[in-house]
Amino acid sequence: MINLVIALVPVLIFLALLWLMDSFRLVRPAWIGGAILYGVAVAVVVLLFHEWLMRAHQVPFGILSRYIAPLTEESAKALFVVALITTARVGFLVDAAVLGFAAGTGFALFENLVYLRTLTDATVVVWVVRGLGTAMLQGATTAIFAMLSKTHADQLRDRSALHLALAFLPGWAAAVGIHSIFNHRLLPPVAQTLLLLVILPLLVLWVFGRSERSTREWVGAGLDLDMELLSLVTSETFAVTQFGRYLQELRARMPGPVVADMFCLLRLELELSVQAKAMLLAREAGLEVPVDDDLAVSLAERQYLQHSIGAVGLLALKPLQVTSYRDTWHRHLLQQGRASRAD
Repeated sequence: MINLVIALVPVLIFLALLWLMDSFRLVRPAWIGGAILYGVAVAVVVLLFHEWLMRAHQVPFGILSRYIAPLTEESAKALFVVALITTARVGFLVDAAVLGFAAGTGFALFENLVYLRTLTDATVVVWVVRGLGTAMLQGATTAIFAMLSKTHADQLRDRSALHLALAFLPGWAAAVGIHSIFNHRLLPPVAQTLLLLVILPLLVLWVFGRSERSTREWVGAGLDLDMELLSLVTSETFAVTQFGRYLQELRARMPGPVVADMFCLLRLELELSVQAKAMLLAREAGLEVPVDDDLAVSLAERQYLQHSIGAVGLLALKPLQVTSYRDTWHRHLLQQGRASRAD
């Protein structure tokens, strides 16, 4: 029972602490559960693959542990984070870290359950190293990959797909390197585990705290700016502003209805951005602001406007992009809020 607690409980507690530290509640419990289940699923696949390598190709356990496992395990866990970032399901380092750590937690939980069945005579000291240390490693390395990848992806958000793919390399290399160094056992097992339990959680918490502060600043300032821009767009003096004059100039090159759709899209994007930021600020205050019932209508209207404007028109509208690259994440956040209210 003691071994079971050491193997499973601490990493779950740390995951819960990360989620509780997020004052904006960017990640819903259902998504955390999904990330854990993903980690469990890939752990099954990866561990079966490792058994096949040792059985069919006689790969020594030392080679497998030090060089192959860091590559296969970190790559498998990383795919979940890559999917989240490329589909704009995470907006900040905070939610990237929580979901990344959750995926690593799922992997660690299944891995430790397997070893609990096979290492029945292991002592508590072994489980501090094998269970607690490795479990924290699996979660922390995926969280580090998520945070580094989110940072680089944001910096390269306007580049090509190749550049976006390259944004994931530094985080992946860091996760694999940390995992491989740990498996090399350069220090005595207990000392190495204690060092890991001090450094990796502190690193994750430090980056997490900085991201939390920047998120708060971005949401507050962004809401004020969006409100001012929305007021400007809906005012009678919009035509004499820089935005209005630019749209007037576009009428000389594009049909009038297309320019009118551009104006509607501009206003709609601002309205959705304001609603998403207001919901985040309410969550920070411990409140849940209901999502408008017409959200589905607004999203359908946005899709229609984009289709009506066309690729050339959207390119012409880019200089007036008054919101941000997090627009897609805003819509995901609103849809999550609507689904939570329906439940």
